[in-house]
Amino acid sequence: MADASVPVRTCVGCRRRAPVTELLRVVVRGGDVVPDPRRRLPGRGASLHPTEECLQAAVRRRAFPRALRSSTPLETGPLVDHLAHLVGGPDAAVDPGGRTTAGEPTDRHPAGPHVESRTSSDEPPVKSSR
Repeated sequence: MADASVPVRTCVGCRRRAPVTELLRVVVRGGDVVPDPRRRLPGRGASLHPTEECLQAAVRRRAFPRALRSSTPLETGPLVDHLAHLVGGPDAAVDPGGRTTAGEPTDRHPAGPHVESRTSSDEPPVKSSR
C-alpha cells in the first residue's frame, strides 16, 4: 500500500505523478517563473521534475501560464539558472537517483539545495503557547 503521508503532484513537463519530495515547486514573481525549493513562497504553485527535459517540455507545451493561471507571458530565466546551478551545468540533467547524466553523484536534494531532509532521529519542533 502506498504511503499516504507524502503528497503526490503531477509534473507540468512530463505529466507524470511523483511525490513532492522529487519535484521542484515553481511560482510566479513579477512575471518570472521562479523556483521555490523550500515550498514556502505564497501564491499558486506548479510542480516540475528538476531536469532539463521536463523544463523544455513544459515550455514547449506552454504549461506554466496554464498551470499558474497567468494571462501574461512568463519568463523562465530564473528557473533555467536555478536548474543549471543545481545540476552543475546547462547540459547536465539529474535522474531520480540523484546522479548527473555524467554519472557523478551529487549531494544535493533533487528539489533544490535548500531542502532539508528529516530522519527519525530528528526532534520535532517544540511549540509553546504565548
